[in-house]
Amino acid sequence: MQFKDILGHQKLKEKLIRTVTSGRISHALLFSGDEGSGALPLAIAYSAYINCESPTETDSCGICRSCKLMADLSHPDVHYVYPVNKSKSARNVGGTAADKPISDNFLHVWREIMDSSVPKGYFGEQDWYKYIEIDNKQGAIGRNEAADIIKKLSFKSFVSPYKVIILWLPERMNDQSANALLKILEEPWEKTLFIFVSESPKSILKTILSRTQEVHVPAVEPETITEFLLNNSSIDSEDAEVFGRISAGNVIRAVSLANSGDDVEDTDFELFAQLMRYSFNDRHLELLEWAETVSSMGREAQKNLIAESLKLLREAYILSIGIDRISYLYGKRLDFCRKFAPYVNSGNIDQLSKEFGNAIKNIMQNGNPKIVFTHFVLSVSKLINKI
Repeated sequence: MQFKDILGHQKLKEKLIRTVTSGRISHALLFSGDEGSGALPLAIAYSAYINCESPTETDSCGICRSCKLMADLSHPDVHYVYPVNKSKSARNVGGTAADKPISDNFLHVWREIMDSSVPKGYFGEQDWYKYIEIDNKQGAIGRNEAADIIKKLSFKSFVSPYKVIILWLPERMNDQSANALLKILEEPWEKTLFIFVSESPKSILKTILSRTQEVHVPAVEPETITEFLLNNSSIDSEDAEVFGRISAGNVIRAVSLANSGDDVEDTDFELFAQLMRYSFNDRHLELLEWAETVSSMGREAQKNLIAESLKLLREAYILSIGIDRISYLYGKRLDFCRKFAPYVNSGNIDQLSKEFGNAIKNIMQNGNPKIVFTHFVLSVSKLINKI
């Protein structure tokens, strides 16, 4: 993967190249950006440029031994770390190591999703979990992973001057794994580079965060996404422009809209709409049934549902105060939120947002989901009727 494969971010690419040409490569970088911003492929392209044998002023050469190995995701000096868990199928390998899964057990799957995603390297956390088939379990980066990283870094470089660890979603590290990596970050080994790629830097252990240099990856420009959709899908220019805008800089969402339009199965939206209807009508029995349904889902699915619902709630508020021009809704989502907008207002939006945020926090802390969601639905019902 090269810089030319990354959508947009021209100034950021130039800045990253200057860190290499001027010899100012930090030993620990944090590429922070929302889902679909391209932070992960950008990190891979940067590591390819660092180890390229004949880099140009704008990109890695793409033809040297190091670049070819990077293109296949098989470079022996570049290691990938990502959240995993036990898989219900044969998606993981590694014999007894599968009982305590680490990233290497899923490397073949990592290469598959990287190669099959459009554009390459653009996929979300939930896409990854579905791909490795971990059912309702949460993805994590545990202590065994940290031990494996330290072991790999203890070896000499095979091909290139730098040994690189690209760690996707460091917010999924537990305290044990994070603390195990601290010593290396505090006393970095020569020619060793950590690149953390995060969608939620505030959730990273502060001792890790303080030892990294942040590279903020902004949302992709709507014009860039529109141009990509026109060149890589069958939609017309009008839809491409609409999807480019309402995707809010998320390339993954834009591609999904281009492929499916408003026909894609959207369980999160349907559950959100049910919650709002039941709350407005004080249908407490149905609310408790809703809580029971969501409680039976996996924790990752629960967190994703509440996060997506919170986005829809805020979009409804934007519509309620009359600034439709900055809304990022489309199709049935837009239709529903327009109808529901009058019931989300300045009198309840802050408290509603707090309840949604608390639900996510409690689930992340392994709270009992039946208790969490029963309290959640009853609280939301009271607030929706507070007009």
